Amino acid sequence: MSKIFKVEVGGRDLSFETGRLAQQASGSVLVRYGESAVLVTAVMSEDIREGIDFLPLTCDYLEKAYAAGRVPGGFFRREIGRPSEKETLTSRLIDRPLRPLFPKGLYREIQIIATVLSGDPETDPDTVALNGAAAALEISNIPFQGPVAAVRVAKVAGDLVVNPTASQLKECTLNLIVAGAPQGLVMVEGGASMATEEEVLEALFFAQEQLHPILALISRMREEIGKEKLPPPELPDYGDLPKQIAALAKDRLLAAVTIPEKLARYQALDQVRDDVLADLGEAVEVPKKEVVGIFQDFKKRLVREWVLKEQRRIDGRGFSDVRPIWGEVGMLSRTHGSAIFTRGETQALAVATLGTPSDEQKIETLMGETFKSFMLHYNFPPYSVGEARMLRGPSRREIGHGALAERAISQVLPSAEEFPYTIRIVSEILASNGSSSMATICGGSMALMDAGVPLKAAVAGVAMGLIKEGDRVAVLSDILGDEDHLGDMDFKVAGTAMGITAVQMDIKMTGLTREVMAQALNQAREARLHILGEMNKVIAEPSPELKEHAPKIIVLTINPDKIREVIGPGGKMVKSIVAATGVKIDIEDDGRIHISSADQKAANEAIRMINEITAEAEVGKVYSGIVKKIMDFGAFVEILPGTDGLVHISELEHTRVQTVTDVLKEGDEVTVKVLDVDRQGKIRLSRKALLPVPEGMQIRESDRERRPSRAPKKRPE
Repeated sequence: MSKIFKVEVGGRDLSFETGRLAQQASGSVLVRYGESAVLVTAVMSEDIREGIDFLPLTCDYLEKAYAAGRVPGGFFRREIGRPSEKETLTSRLIDRPLRPLFPKGLYREIQIIATVLSGDPETDPDTVALNGAAAALEISNIPFQGPVAAVRVAKVAGDLVVNPTASQLKECTLNLIVAGAPQGLVMVEGGASMATEEEVLEALFFAQEQLHPILALISRMREEIGKEKLPPPELPDYGDLPKQIAALAKDRLLAAVTIPEKLARYQALDQVRDDVLADLGEAVEVPKKEVVGIFQDFKKRLVREWVLKEQRRIDGRGFSDVRPIWGEVGMLSRTHGSAIFTRGETQALAVATLGTPSDEQKIETLMGETFKSFMLHYNFPPYSVGEARMLRGPSRREIGHGALAERAISQVLPSAEEFPYTIRIVSEILASNGSSSMATICGGSMALMDAGVPLKAAVAGVAMGLIKEGDRVAVLSDILGDEDHLGDMDFKVAGTAMGITAVQMDIKMTGLTREVMAQALNQAREARLHILGEMNKVIAEPSPELKEHAPKIIVLTINPDKIREVIGPGGKMVKSIVAATGVKIDIEDDGRIHISSADQKAANEAIRMINEITAEAEVGKVYSGIVKKIMDFGAFVEILPGTDGLVHISELEHTRVQTVTDVLKEGDEVTVKVLDVDRQGKIRLSRKALLPVPEGMQIRESDRERRPSRAPKKRPE
């Protein structure tokens, strides 16, 4: 039977309805918050997937256009093909806090599908979907070791707000999605407008307090309606084999794992593994793959213990040391901006491209179309880690890393009024040994400065790690790939010298204290300042001018009523300007015209042509025009493109004119002077004001009346 559970969060009800929809799933929940409704299902297969040593978990978040009362765009008018960036990022958001909470050895396919059925423009469904996934897993028979819950926290007008509306988010200075379990935080994702470390720390633990009612409700759901959980998989008993492997491998592992260079270290570790397998011989009945797994587990425990005991890291650094950094800008001659950023064995090539306003990315979202004028794309080719594999489209990981770097840099970009360009950064990871997304931020910031983009400040990023055993804690700055794998936390922090612009955190342990979080944030700040100092040695300020091949954008502002004249019938006028000059023209509804060209002469010519079209008549100014129409009372003369004025018959000659055609005919070129422009925009012109006055003719002060002079009469004597 249907049952509804409710809890108030941020002044609105968060409700979970079960027992009515999708009843054949292992667990299903319809979650409502505001007017948003998300159906979340969790299903686990009956069969164990053979030949794998990882959890085959798939999380999919789907936005349906009908949820917002819209028909999808595209030829087929249905939601097909590759997920949108928003769907991909939200799918990752759901996956990251859930994955660590499944028991080790669970090799059954698990699929979570979150489908947005109703979209509230004031409520982002991402945290709603994550809470629904946690609840669906809790009430299912899947051996999930939850609960977990999520909220969004923003700082609006100086106050922390839980689950803010879309309107509030437009004014916020900090925006974080925080997921947590009863024991502590498990995931953080978000950005800020150069927030301090204390502000971020305060927001994180404010969020943890807001999670408690949701966690309690999900636990109550499990107690009242949850299915009996399947037992976690039994881990095999290998007897004395782990001890044998430890005895054979310990000394050789310590020698291999402390080799500073990544590839040399990996080769040495592979050799140790092969030697241990050979020493064990054929007597071992355990499959080779499982023996390798035991070896890897021992290596992880050994390295963690060694780091905590020796108080140094596998590459010889101290806990707060950053790897050597070098960089270069302007290495690519035809691009608009380029930079190489290398930190240790991680290297990113960032290339900046400047486009016109029409190059903005058009995005079809649940609530309609939006536009992006800044894009950052992150690519992770296989050669960056010494592998050979097929190239495919960007993975979820690549999209996620690009979004993190984009969020970090977007906070320091100039406004559209100050710099009216569409900006794209592409980061090619040339080599990777940890923290390539942070290298992307550093390289992207340098490439933008090389391109001449007037950034508010340089941005750098660093990835922090953690090893914790009991009371012993090691917070690691600028982690290697191996330290990420064997550690308890991956905490990425990006920002300027003034504050934080983006954070991302995944925690593999529970019970992270405020003191440890504060240490990680402060240590990250020290590392960030060091990295910014190294970047400043390469480029400290944006280039004063754009590169030779970058388009130059000039912004003209015209009367909006003149837009149709610039465009012309069917676009004829603007097309003729483009054809004549080769420039690119973008016209905004408010009268702004963006003229883009790498050729300054061509841009100047386009400006001249537009000025001619949009010019307005000035009283007292002389124009050369064409007679367009003859009337009984005067002639209409086009003095500017699309602008006509009337020359009254009385303003044609100093002497009386019987008919207009005695002086002018249609098509004649005539020079006239503007006498007046009234409030309705009607223009009075004069031809006679420019003609010489015949001898003997007197002219009154009024320019509108001139009569032939008469000889004075003689008085009678």
